[in-house]
Amino acid sequence: MHVRIIQAHPDPGSFNGALSRAATQALSRDGHTVSLQDLYASGFDPVEKGAHYTNRQDKVAFVPLAEQRHAWQSGSVPADVLTEIAELERADLLVLQFPLWWHGPPAMLKGWFDRVFLSGGLYTSRVRYDAGYFRGRRALLSVTTGAPESAFGPGARGGDFATMLWPLHYSLHYLGFTVLPPFAACGVQGHGYSYEAEDTQKTRLRSVLAAWGAHVASAETLPALPFPGWQDWDAAGQPLRTEHAARG
Repeated sequence: MHVRIIQAHPDPGSFNGALSRAATQALSRDGHTVSLQDLYASGFDPVEKGAHYTNRQDKVAFVPLAEQRHAWQSGSVPADVLTEIAELERADLLVLQFPLWWHGPPAMLKGWFDRVFLSGGLYTSRVRYDAGYFRGRRALLSVTTGAPESAFGPGARGGDFATMLWPLHYSLHYLGFTVLPPFAACGVQGHGYSYEAEDTQKTRLRSVLAAWGAHVASAETLPALPFPGWQDWDAAGQPLRTEHAARG
């Protein structure tokens, strides 16, 4: 399979960068191909704005979704966005690699979603969820945190991963991806801030890199996270099956 990694960390020498390299090595050993987009290093502009569109439908008011639809229909999608879409269309698996900042992804990654997943192109009123544009492709989140694993869980002081990652997971499901269980590398702290001795942390993080490599290399066999599809809603969009409603 071909794997596309989107990395969202300002320092390529960070542990997030190490995780991307570990994934690339593990996947390449198994005969897969990998391409990496380092959003910070590439200078990707995450801010959706009128200046990106050379053939505006409305020269006065900027309505992002309307301009995205117009750009798709008129063949004037911004070049950097077209490149991202082409890479996604090549990929069998999408990996999002990022640190958890303020209980969510960095703004850079959110901006990548805002600009790349074009209204009227990569989703419409009917082309979404289990009938989405990327149907048949998989997506996987790899997240780092500063706090140790013991700090996370339902009601825990660090928050609940299922809750904090839900917006990204559901957005990927919205686009048609089969969403796989995430990988979390906890207790990743800079020099002088770790709750462990430096040697202990280095040893533990080496084992984390190995575990992540094994996790991403097994992506083709990982079970999908459960999400509702069109058959689970009534005409008003309300759930027909209570088990999906509870999971949502």
